Amino acid sequence: MFMICYIYYIFLMMLSVILFLLGLYFLSFDLTLMIELNFMTLNSNSIVMMFLFDWMSLLFMSFVLLISSMVINYSNEYMYNDKNLNRFILLILLFVFSMIMMIISPNLISILLGWDGLGLISFCLIIYYQNIKSMNAGMMTMFMNRIGDVFILMSIVWMINFGSWNFYFYIEYMKNDMIMSVILSFILISVFTKSAQIPFSSWLPIAMAAPTPISALVHSSTLVTAGIYLLIRFNLGLINWMMNYLLYISIITMFIAGMIANFEYDLKKIIAYSTLSQLGFIMSILSFYEYKLAMFHLLTHALFKSTLFMCAGSIIHNFLNNQDIRYMGKLIYFMPLTCIFMLISILCLCGLPFLSGFYSKELILEIYLMYYSNWFIFMMYYISLGLTVCYSFRLIYFLIFYNKNYLVFMDLNDNDNMLKSMSLLIFLMIIMGSLLMWLIMPNPYFICLPLMMKLMAFMFLIIGMILGINISLYFLNYTINNNKFIYFIFNSLNLNFMYSYSINYWLMLSMKYYENLDHGWIESMSGQKFYLFMKKNSMFLMKIFINNFYLFIILMLFWIFFLIMI
Repeated sequence: MFMICYIYYIFLMMLSVILFLLGLYFLSFDLTLMIELNFMTLNSNSIVMMFLFDWMSLLFMSFVLLISSMVINYSNEYMYNDKNLNRFILLILLFVFSMIMMIISPNLISILLGWDGLGLISFCLIIYYQNIKSMNAGMMTMFMNRIGDVFILMSIVWMINFGSWNFYFYIEYMKNDMIMSVILSFILISVFTKSAQIPFSSWLPIAMAAPTPISALVHSSTLVTAGIYLLIRFNLGLINWMMNYLLYISIITMFIAGMIANFEYDLKKIIAYSTLSQLGFIMSILSFYEYKLAMFHLLTHALFKSTLFMCAGSIIHNFLNNQDIRYMGKLIYFMPLTCIFMLISILCLCGLPFLSGFYSKELILEIYLMYYSNWFIFMMYYISLGLTVCYSFRLIYFLIFYNKNYLVFMDLNDNDNMLKSMSLLIFLMIIMGSLLMWLIMPNPYFICLPLMMKLMAFMFLIIGMILGINISLYFLNYTINNNKFIYFIFNSLNLNFMYSYSINYWLMLSMKYYENLDHGWIESMSGQKFYLFMKKNSMFLMKIFINNFYLFIILMLFWIFFLIMI
């Protein structure tokens, strides 16, 4: 099994390098390649499979394949004792294939194939451990993503009016047409469900029931980023009121995710809320039509978020599947390289200067300051930035500086195979920010701001760092049930309960309708009634056809009697 993982690892790595070089070539010469395969034509509607290759699709595919190759190599050690490792690797490959199908498709039909494939395979991966917790998480994820699938299907139906499902041809026309604005509204709602924006964000933390390598893949470059990528493709067609709505939703998502992460003790859930916050951050810059910047931060975010999950998986693996950060501490003495890698990833997430996260994050913040926004949005934006630093340094304190609080004696050490997967990503994390900035934006932005506005991001970074350490010290033994406000924040503003109970209610209601209507009155008065009527008549005709000799004699006697009477 090790050899199969190694072959997949090498193959995906080589393919990633080839696509990255192709992406650089397409970016340098501003090339776009479209390949169209016509399957059939039905009443002026052409059913085609279309592939779009430009610098965005090629670079994003390169990053997806790179991270998936690292995850496969990482899984070879993390899932070493699993008897179904081959099935796990095949599910990862199907997951990556679905994402690639969505990336290269400018056609809503083929996008739906990749979009639905991501939802189906994510369900299979979330329930991989086959317990009741994983099953509940998988059902919640599937139902939430199904909402987005329905809106994609409605968009496909509406696009029949245009004779083609290739939305790429109608980007400029979308702004001025009422029907296309309806389609864009459907796309926007489906993006909110897939990228877990408020009020559809409750499925993202509970999807942590999946194995940690899957979390590294999902939260960096596949499932949750699929909605962002689709919105980048539709970005130039969105109209102003949609952009305002997108800005408000993304800001609220950033703020709430940052608040919840500061009171969370589950290691994987803290990083999941960090992903939620970063998705809101990317969506906020998309509301200013800055799709290149959104793509830039999406690529850098993929690197440090996958490394962050891999480091967390290594820690959880050593702690025998314990994820509570209160039972950890002083890991720098036992797992030094893993802690260093995790520290670099967290600092990259915070936007420390000269790491890859700094180049995209600082540029987004400064461009945001150049646009018009009210005081509330301005403060929410920067408070959310401070909350990101706050929960990041809280996590650093619990893992590195907090006193040892292990339940039992554990043999903690760095795993060589896991470190190999993280080492390349750490190297890319350091150099890729500067490299992508010069590649994606050949003409540098010139942003002139007052000194206080220029230093505001750094000031909130310092404030967030101090608050994070203080929260760690003063809320160390503070349980969630002690305070109703903390309990309210911790449960995502009660969205978890609301969606869980609503899904249960609709499932129970559908079961009652199924029993009382489909198997009740509707069945007896429509389908079942018609069946009994046809059965009765067919039995009568069958008796006639079987006893045709007796029937012939009776009819002959009846005919003779009729002639005599005349």
